[in-house]
Amino acid sequence: MKKIGLLSDTHGFLHPGIMEFFEHADEIWHAGDIGDMQIISKLESIAPVKGVYGNIDRTEIRHRFPEDNIFWVEGAKIYMRHIGGYPGKYKPEAKKLIDSEKPHLFISGHSHILKVMNDKKRGMLHMNPGAAGKSGFHKKITALRFEINYGRFENLEVFEASRKSN
Repeated sequence: MKKIGLLSDTHGFLHPGIMEFFEHADEIWHAGDIGDMQIISKLESIAPVKGVYGNIDRTEIRHRFPEDNIFWVEGAKIYMRHIGGYPGKYKPEAKKLIDSEKPHLFISGHSHILKVMNDKKRGMLHMNPGAAGKSGFHKKITALRFEINYGRFENLEVFEASRKSN
């Protein structure tokens, strides 16, 4: 079993509550628009970080993380891309890899909208952790944590904080 912390769209800001929320994570995944490599350094003080770059990320982040990240964890195939869409509304580049790679979990960011839903057509789970930073239209800062246990996604929890108090 692995405990995963998942966030996106930090845009150079990391809410201190997220550090506590991820305290017992085995891995932390960032779905792009990191904004500053210091975010990754802070997260790595808790656990190893996997991620993708987003549309606002500059050269240093793009050298560290790919646009598409496909990997296996605890018997589950994961595909992460910052701008990927969601079931029924996938971006063409993401849809092509989803259909060829057949992941168990597709993760995207970019929309700043927290969304967890099944893609029944593809037998896959989709997660977008919303936005963990202060930049954007969202009213709440959000992140997710969950466990992967022999290919099953379990114990999903949501972190939520007001943007205005930070």
